[in-house]
Amino acid sequence: MPLIVLCGIPCSGKSRTSKKLKDYFSSHSKHVQIISDHDLKPGRNDAYEDSRSEKELRGSLKAAVERLLSKESVVILDSLNYIKGYRYELYCVSKHNKTQHCVIHCVAPIEKCREWNQAREPTQRYSDEVFDGLVMRFEEPDSRNRWDNPLFTVLADDELPLERVREAVFERNPPKPNPSTQAQPLSSGKFLYDLDRVTQDAISAILEAQRVHGAGQPAAVPHSDDPFQSMRPVTMAELRRYRKQFITYTKMHPVEETDRLTTMFVQYLNNCLQT
Repeated sequence: MPLIVLCGIPCSGKSRTSKKLKDYFSSHSKHVQIISDHDLKPGRNDAYEDSRSEKELRGSLKAAVERLLSKESVVILDSLNYIKGYRYELYCVSKHNKTQHCVIHCVAPIEKCREWNQAREPTQRYSDEVFDGLVMRFEEPDSRNRWDNPLFTVLADDELPLERVREAVFERNPPKPNPSTQAQPLSSGKFLYDLDRVTQDAISAILEAQRVHGAGQPAAVPHSDDPFQSMRPVTMAELRRYRKQFITYTKMHPVEETDRLTTMFVQYLNNCLQT
């Protein structure tokens, strides 16, 4: 069953939207699970008072999504989800589980959201400092990013496009997981040798391309279907660390087609550097 990710600044109507979605899908005989940051950490200010608290909350929300995402339930994540890298992680969870996914961006004027915040019970309000900080840090979703697509932008006074959301999450094929996350049987006797060689060759090609062309440009890697992409310079130590992680995982989940190893490694690097 699909994952529906809500996002928006504080008090922009996310919880109201999640309730409408639950009522709609329940009326269509779907089992619905809502995961809310306020249920996991009731104190609104406590959850966002510092980076450590925010990181812990995001980890708890993601763990809840991983636990509840199944063939039986529609999972709705009712939270700010304001960091694009975090939305990408959620997309990867959905992709790994071979299920559909969409993003709903709840939009309202900042001053109206501030007014709605002040109308809440004191224990349910964001402080002015936390409210302003969350608004400032909010990274709007962009439908050009695969992890923000399909994207529905819903204004405060708009009708929720329930039928379109249903079509997006039930009538599309889910994205295929990357080969680097799929376990396949080992058949090549020199698999470990090939794994060590191709990953080292890929790192050498990436460092050379970075030296010649600089960071921010897609770098062609020999024998890879995908280019290496990073918007910042990547050090040899960083690449070696990711290489070690990839080798450890791939030794446990070997593949039969060793000619795919370079592509899988480049995909793995691109995913790691985007989060």
